Amino acid sequence: MSVFRKLLGVFLAALLLGGALKVGGDLKAGPEIQGALKPEAVHREAAEEIVDRLDLHYRRLKFDDDLSARVLEQYLKDLDPNRLYFTRQDIDDFQVYRDQLDDQLGDGELEAGYTIFNRFQTRLEARLTEILADIEAGFDDWSFDGEEDVLVDRGEADWAADEAALDAIWRRQLKNAVLSMRLNGTEDEAIQERLTNRYESQLNRVRQNTAEDVFQTYMNALAQSFDPHTNYFTPHNSENFDISMSRSLEGIGAVLQYEDGYTKVVRLVPGGPAAKHGQLKPADRIVAVAQGDDDMVNVIGMRLDEVVDMIRGPKDSEVRLEVIPAGSASEHDTRTIAITRNKVVLEEQAAKKEVIEFDHGGDTVKLGVIEIPAFYMDFNAFHRGDPNYTSTTRDVAELLVELRKENVDGLVIDLRNNGGGSLLEVNKLVSLFINRGPTVQVREAGGRVSVENDQYPGMLYAGPMAVLVNRYSASASEIFAGAMQDYGRALIVGDQTYGKGTVQTLLDLNHGKLKMTNAKFYRVSGSSNQNLGIVPDVNMPSLIDKEEVGESSLPNAMPWDEIKPADYQRYQDLVPLLPALRERHDERIQGDPEFVYVEKLRGLLRRANERHELSLNAERRQAWQHDFDDQRLAIENTLRKHRGEEPIDKMEDLRKLEEQRALDPEANEEPMDEDPYLRETGHILADMVGLLREQRVAGNKDS
Repeated sequence: MSVFRKLLGVFLAALLLGGALKVGGDLKAGPEIQGALKPEAVHREAAEEIVDRLDLHYRRLKFDDDLSARVLEQYLKDLDPNRLYFTRQDIDDFQVYRDQLDDQLGDGELEAGYTIFNRFQTRLEARLTEILADIEAGFDDWSFDGEEDVLVDRGEADWAADEAALDAIWRRQLKNAVLSMRLNGTEDEAIQERLTNRYESQLNRVRQNTAEDVFQTYMNALAQSFDPHTNYFTPHNSENFDISMSRSLEGIGAVLQYEDGYTKVVRLVPGGPAAKHGQLKPADRIVAVAQGDDDMVNVIGMRLDEVVDMIRGPKDSEVRLEVIPAGSASEHDTRTIAITRNKVVLEEQAAKKEVIEFDHGGDTVKLGVIEIPAFYMDFNAFHRGDPNYTSTTRDVAELLVELRKENVDGLVIDLRNNGGGSLLEVNKLVSLFINRGPTVQVREAGGRVSVENDQYPGMLYAGPMAVLVNRYSASASEIFAGAMQDYGRALIVGDQTYGKGTVQTLLDLNHGKLKMTNAKFYRVSGSSNQNLGIVPDVNMPSLIDKEEVGESSLPNAMPWDEIKPADYQRYQDLVPLLPALRERHDERIQGDPEFVYVEKLRGLLRRANERHELSLNAERRQAWQHDFDDQRLAIENTLRKHRGEEPIDKMEDLRKLEEQRALDPEANEEPMDEDPYLRETGHILADMVGLLREQRVAGNKDS
């Protein structure tokens, strides 16, 4: 048989079997998609383009079987994070794709993504329909006096063996929901209505899924397999780079992300409505949104761009959010927050100063404090050539001149809750405190390292200095704090910072956009800011849970590493002073009621959050709650006694008090001179000055 006739036979056989062949560069029929939702031609083209672009990602991951397995795991986690819909049989069926996704995606073939999603859609619709029937039947016959428990987090649990096993899991999930709300004082009728609204809303949303929704979910599973800051945006939401509501858009001033089916608060924008309101916190999860007095709309499982669109709105209008507070043991322990929308006012992000005085070992210390909520810059005015453009560095420079006239003994730069901002501004700010030298290093995906330098000789402030940070200090804040630590220009005090040390670029696609990590920041010492963040010289107690907040808490976060140091000269070596500074600091805070309060409350919350299971026995659950409330009140009243305030008798009264404070946070804002963290930072700085003086005296004697 001739070669031609052999090839013709192979070609015809392939057509009859419905396989895929590339002939003359054209893609023929691919694997058949099981289910109703199917991709369009534009999705296949976009998938190929995304794969091509990801070849240039900083991590340079190969499109191989290992990546295929990672994408499959990420996709299943995104679809069913708590393992409540798929069975073990479903997961076993999907294993056929474990080493195929890289090949399929490289060819623009989306069969696996759509087939898996269609199976999920079927399972989800059936399960939600069953749940609604169970809720409609009522809870009168349910027993809450047995030995049952429910897992708090099913993310790492085994997949259910079959539908019967899932039925048992869901029965416990619903019992937990009912018990949680009963213990919060909610009547059964209201519980039934609330749960019905939640699951009906989810069911309605599921039935509206489109081929575009599937594509976005699948491409994000691919993108997030590289790192958590690489994302795919459809044409509808491609303008929402970082899904930030902080720029020209009117909203609440919060940065959100999608995680395990929930819309999670990443950070609040300084000066924004949410930050000023005080009730919404990072790591809170938004489960429902309402416009003004309208009914709540459940947003669990909803696309992030849809949730963002619901939260945004005209200035002076009200949006209500139902949220699960950070660290809550149950998704049904929610609270409702009402926030009036507005634009973020740049002036309210501006740096501000204050001088505080305190007694340190019999001496009065005069401390200058500059609070920098964000690294801001008016880019439009800058590009217009306006010499008076708004700038962090310009504002801080003016404040430093004023503080020098007041003859302060030391300076604290307060970067708590500063989530970053302009790289140009942070480089210029570093230049105010060093004579000349590198400020930060940037390593590109190909390995090329560029060094940003201070171009201005001289220091505007050369005196003793500390930088106060916390877990919410990120990105540009970490560049500044890292530079001050490396140069020995300042002590870093507070909590380990966020650890955001990567750089992203936004790439246009034929269908949407891809935000991709293409570089990393490194300190002048060569250490990366990524994942590790800035480790303080002296630690302060904090209520922020590092397991919930920070780069290290994100899936597929890029690791810490280091490169060659830049050419720089330390001003002084503060490391030998640290043991003595830490010892004196520990002695002070052990007897300070403000820090004792933080330590005890942190311990109580940690023990509560470490519970892996919750009892479904009402008597035991109530006993645990009473014990927790008693401990919480005891901790609170010890601090109130120290402050000369009346004790609180009931948790209901404490909750009401906290709600009142949240309604008017500015009225309850602590003055700088009463802030225990600033005060203690001042003591640490004064200790440092004293130790340096002793060091110089000892050196003079030796000479």
